[in-house]
Amino acid sequence: MRGFHLFISYLFHPILIPIAGTLAYFLITPKYSTSAFQSGTVLPIFILTVIIPIISFLILKNLGLVHSVLVPTVKERKYPLYIGIVLLLMIIYKVIPNNFTAELHFYFIGLVIGTFTCLALLLFKFKSSIHLMGMGSLFMFLVSLSIHFEINITLALSLFILATGVVASSRLYLRAHQKPEIIIGFCIGSISQLLLVQFWL
Repeated sequence: MRGFHLFISYLFHPILIPIAGTLAYFLITPKYSTSAFQSGTVLPIFILTVIIPIISFLILKNLGLVHSVLVPTVKERKYPLYIGIVLLLMIIYKVIPNNFTAELHFYFIGLVIGTFTCLALLLFKFKSSIHLMGMGSLFMFLVSLSIHFEINITLALSLFILATGVVASSRLYLRAHQKPEIIIGFCIGSISQLLLVQFWL
């Protein structure tokens, strides 16, 4: 059973949330875009949010600053969050500036706000769930896209809610978080996106 919950934690790891939102946008949007345009957006985002964080983790592990990819302790969590914020800002300013794609631009700003909030809470020794922060961000982004483009994705949202519940249960089963950390993590992610909807919806 522990193996299943570990698999879920890796499958829905926070580093996959930015690229998942990007792919979801191109799947949902009715706006026409060429395959070259899509690949020119997806590829650099994948490199900056998946490949570089993995390399960074290996470096941090060799330096003895982190010991697990799930960064279980308060002390270990701050390093990936610092790196994550810098990489997300690079995407906002270099890959998808405001005049590029407003929906994605503000989605990544929301991710920065959520990540920074989780980092700030570490100062108070509060370990909010980054897994649920990511799930909350992506969920609210999907809901906003559905409303914005007037597209019915109820089934996808239902499955995502189910996946969110499974992720939350896995984090609790593995004793990585307590219930308040799970709830606050999800609230941080969803609220950070909700606050920015007014700029593009």
